[in-house]
Amino acid sequence: MKRLMLAITAALIPVAASAATPEDEAYARALIEKAVSFKSTAKHGETPKMAAWLAGEFRKAGFKKEDVEIVPAGKSVGLIVRYRGDQSAGKAPVVFLGHMDAVEADPADWTTDPFKLVEKDGVFYGRGLVDNKYGVIDLTQTFVRLKKEGFTPTRDLVIAFSGDEETEMATTRALAEKLKDAAFALNSDAGGGSEGVDGKPTVYYIQAAEKTYATFELTIRNSGGHSSQPRADNAIYELASALKKIEAHQFPVMWNDITLRSFEASAANADKKTAEALRRFVNKPGDKKAVKTLSGATHYNAVMRTTCVATMLKGGHAENALPQAATATVNCRIFPGVSVDDVKAELARVAGDPKIEFATLHEPVESPASVLTPEIESAVIAAVRTRYPDASAVPYMEAGGTDGLHFRRAGVPTFAVGSLVLRETDEPNYHGMNENLRVDAFYAGLDHWTRIIKALASPAAP
Repeated sequence: MKRLMLAITAALIPVAASAATPEDEAYARALIEKAVSFKSTAKHGETPKMAAWLAGEFRKAGFKKEDVEIVPAGKSVGLIVRYRGDQSAGKAPVVFLGHMDAVEADPADWTTDPFKLVEKDGVFYGRGLVDNKYGVIDLTQTFVRLKKEGFTPTRDLVIAFSGDEETEMATTRALAEKLKDAAFALNSDAGGGSEGVDGKPTVYYIQAAEKTYATFELTIRNSGGHSSQPRADNAIYELASALKKIEAHQFPVMWNDITLRSFEASAANADKKTAEALRRFVNKPGDKKAVKTLSGATHYNAVMRTTCVATMLKGGHAENALPQAATATVNCRIFPGVSVDDVKAELARVAGDPKIEFATLHEPVESPASVLTPEIESAVIAAVRTRYPDASAVPYMEAGGTDGLHFRRAGVPTFAVGSLVLRETDEPNYHGMNENLRVDAFYAGLDHWTRIIKALASPAAP
């Protein structure tokens, strides 16, 4: 899961509005316990087993066999579940995203077994809890509950669970291609709220854009030689010089409607200096004084421009030999609308050494921003306001990346509107050791998707 909580904007008082019964809660608890038990990582490869188990849950709930489809792609599988509507709305389907895979977890680093759900002092522990197995089981239990109550949507609803979001995204691409005719997609893997402590303010964010993830390898080669006879063209020194130039380089400041709205909301609860800078930027995008202040804060800088940073190094082949090659990995998060090739060319220009070989790794996905519509925003905010009556929704741009990249690229507007509301004091530590989620936060989100679905796909009131 990738979550960027830039600001806190409205004093919200949570209310008890859960419609989940004790039986519903017990079912959700059983689902998350089973989901965590699957070692659905690239190393262990149990994502197909998890997909088969989930498919069985949907079939047991009454979904027809032909509406539950396992989609092989790459080294993993995805899962599609179609909740057929009566088509009375005359609208294209809505897709609901989540990912079944998780990052690796070394049991030696954890204080609990990462693949066994542990509940301790009001907190669940387990790999993938927050990223993104809670989103997967929350959508699963929502579809199952709606099916059992006899709900018939006015349009088709489609679950699309990927199986390699953390690695190749081959299943994501396959799912996006199959579902590219959808009206829009709602992603459980980002967005969500930040809950204050003791009545402090809270905000709910809707992710509507993501930066492009692109990685480059920079390599310098020469003939090397004996270390007793140093030469001027040392590959490691030359690469280091180029990396220092890249470190000092700042890409141009950019903005879009999403980042401006996010900055405007952020100003409400920022410190005086930052709030002033945010408002100056909103009123005059690109304002130099505002940019100088905001560039000093990593979270604002990350959504204000393309960023590139060196992340890995390798060089040399023996301690008593001059290096014949040195390679650096540079990871970039590119502002929507900027091409990968343009960033690559800019890095080459900044490095200023024609001997450097630039290679683009993987297949970068350039993804446009999505335009948040009143239909979607009103449905989401209505769901959030059952818990927080004064809530307002603020769109934001993700500095990281999710499955939404591929759906947007396929022409499907995508918005991340996760059900989790985390407290300021929470440290879920997804991707790290002892990933965790408060038990009360787990249960509090069980009606989130039901309310959104009924707002988007219920018959109009007579």
